[in-house]
Amino acid sequence: MSRFAAIRAAGISSLLIWALSAPPPAAANGESIRLRAQGYAEIYSLDRDRAVDSFKQAIAADPQDAAAYRGLASALWLSITFRRGSMTVDDYLGGVSRARSQAPPPPPDVAAAFNDALEHALTLARARVAAAPRDAGAHYELGAAIGLRASYMATVENSLLGAFRAAKGAYDEHERVLELDDRRKDAGLIVGTYRYIVATLSLPARVVAYVVGFGGDKDKGLKLIEGAASYAGDNQEDARFALLLLYNREKRYNDALALLALLREKFPRNRLMWLESGSTSLRAGRAADAERFLTDGMTRFAGDTRPRMFGEDALWAYKRGAARAALGRNAEARADLEKALLGEARRWVRGRTHLELGKLSLKDGPRAAAADHFRTAAGLCDSDNDRPFADEARKLLKQVS
Repeated sequence: MSRFAAIRAAGISSLLIWALSAPPPAAANGESIRLRAQGYAEIYSLDRDRAVDSFKQAIAADPQDAAAYRGLASALWLSITFRRGSMTVDDYLGGVSRARSQAPPPPPDVAAAFNDALEHALTLARARVAAAPRDAGAHYELGAAIGLRASYMATVENSLLGAFRAAKGAYDEHERVLELDDRRKDAGLIVGTYRYIVATLSLPARVVAYVVGFGGDKDKGLKLIEGAASYAGDNQEDARFALLLLYNREKRYNDALALLALLREKFPRNRLMWLESGSTSLRAGRAADAERFLTDGMTRFAGDTRPRMFGEDALWAYKRGAARAALGRNAEARADLEKALLGEARRWVRGRTHLELGKLSLKDGPRAAAADHFRTAAGLCDSDNDRPFADEARKLLKQVS
């Protein structure tokens, strides 16, 4: 969904348990800056291939621009998560976010290109810090690159210890940014993210986090991220997507839906914003709104020929089926849910789909069919670490057995 989503996975999972000869210039040239902005707009519009090209052009315009290399690495990393189907808020609520070992390895050429771009970014950023140790911008760039490495290690390589070390480095660099220049609200994204994460950990894990130097305080973390979302930096949209996840976690659904309205307007080519609007409405208990958002999105993007996220069609069908079931439109709900089982899908999506079909069978079908759906739902959800829905399926299964 956004870079924050993977940052969160890196933080929770891991807490639980060559400079260039001449330093780079202090800022990129205007053409590189313009192309970077274009690349990020393309990322957020789901135009990933265009984004990769834009960041490559930015590098050509200024080979000393660390942020251009970091942008290219970000686009390549997000292409991996997109292929895996792990770019929605659901993937980072609850246990699903920790079921990474089942994902296929990234294409070798994409992984190599990511590592090459990130190493360039890190080398340039370190050289700039060495040349100007009190330059807040230099520390920001270094922390952002290290933070991207932490996210990649946790979500792609499943290297929790490596991700932990990188996360601490990113946190330290961006705390240093805030010390040097408290106007740099963009540094609040990484600092706020880890403050929020630490505050939500169990007590033993929280103590470990404090010992190694992370700060806590959930409210302060949220405020820091909100500050980054209001600051015109290159991570402003990341901060907004971060807030979308956190507002859902905090059950601040009105705030999440208001943010989604802004994101739909700003990125009208990003069909996932309609999917997330429907999903958030469902969590808020607003089934009619959910059905409207999902139907509008499915109609609006019916002719979209761009690559789909892994299991995306099944997710749309499952979500609308769940909304229609909540509205009592049982025949339409069943049609959507049965469609969700036809193509590729994440196991947690299949599991939740069987759960909804089991509930429908309790209304208008034989109890044996309901039991079969609940049994299947429990197994699939367990296999993808989706424990709350697996538990619900087992509870319903006992009622019909």
